[in-house]
Amino acid sequence: MDVPYLWKDPELKCPLWICGQTSLPLPPATQHQESSRASFASSVFNIMHAIMGSGILGLAYAMASTGIIVFSLLLLFVAFLAAYSVHLLLELCGQTERTSYEDIGFCAFKTTGKVMVAGAILIQNIGEFLGYTSGLSIVFMVYFAIVVIVKKWFIPCPLFNGTMNYVQNFNSDECKPKLLQISTKSAYAIPIMAFSFLCHTSVLPIYCELRRPSKSRMQKAVNIGITLSFSVYMLSALFGYLTFYGKVDSQLLHSYSQYLPRDTLIMSVRICILFSVLLTVPLINFPARKAIMLLFFSNRPFKWSHHIAVTLAIQTLIVLLAMYVPNIQNIFGVVGSTTSTALLFIYPGLFYLQISREPLKSLKKLQALGLLILGFLIGAISLPVIIITWLHNENVA
Repeated sequence: MDVPYLWKDPELKCPLWICGQTSLPLPPATQHQESSRASFASSVFNIMHAIMGSGILGLAYAMASTGIIVFSLLLLFVAFLAAYSVHLLLELCGQTERTSYEDIGFCAFKTTGKVMVAGAILIQNIGEFLGYTSGLSIVFMVYFAIVVIVKKWFIPCPLFNGTMNYVQNFNSDECKPKLLQISTKSAYAIPIMAFSFLCHTSVLPIYCELRRPSKSRMQKAVNIGITLSFSVYMLSALFGYLTFYGKVDSQLLHSYSQYLPRDTLIMSVRICILFSVLLTVPLINFPARKAIMLLFFSNRPFKWSHHIAVTLAIQTLIVLLAMYVPNIQNIFGVVGSTTSTALLFIYPGLFYLQISREPLKSLKKLQALGLLILGFLIGAISLPVIIITWLHNENVA
């Protein structure tokens, strides 16, 4: 049975209101297609795979910069907002029948919206290139968290750097956890968390592959995935911080390498990272290359010369950034406060305000507006502080 639509634009064919309904079902699948779709458990796994990545390496530093209580509240807050912004994207998927973030941007602001999303995805994926993520990311992250918990009991405090002078000048406060800590480094906290919880570019394709797809079923999968990821993040950050306290490095593994340079478990984690990086290149190359193709070659036929040139350009850019931006803290900070914040907070709220036909004073639109404003505030406050701190540290060095 056909469903009558009211189209926003005859060319775009984006439905705004469907006979009093607020969502559209995904196209019905044949019995064979249904059997080949992902189970609920597989979808949860895919969501966790999309979430968990290199951001875990910077969370202990974020805890040291804010204190245990503030960090815990902020991490919980960002996790909740991540789940809610996914809810908005699922609503938009139903209203527009579009199944990718870029296409929803196109429905909202035509080419401008698509370019906004594609550009943000490109920069986000470059940031992920400099970190570590792959299909083994969940196994690696869980193993990493276990190693962090175990090593808490093998590294004494105060941390010994090989000189008796260090021990003689030891301050007992160095081994006391801070519940509340505010400094310029605190500006990195929410961007690192936003970087760590971003899964929104993968949610809609995962939704399309879900067996018996529905918004409530997909939202449940997202909520479980975010909750499990939150647990792993929280444990690794807490025990990493309680191991090194204020001396934790912005990349947690560097701290272990400094004090346990030949430890077997730490070496095994580094080997996991090596394989993770090797497997990451083709995975991250695809969305990054796709974003560039959408930005510059969307109206041209496919050519292998374009394909190869874009791939080489991406790899060259990554190598140059890795050489001249060696501190991963700066990557987390800048990418997290710009593209991660845009994809997680700003765009879902902005697109919902533009596409949905609900009254502006409706609860959902007010919540979307609040998410939009919050995203702008996070970026406007965090980014300048991060850049100033970065430049100051460069001058000091």
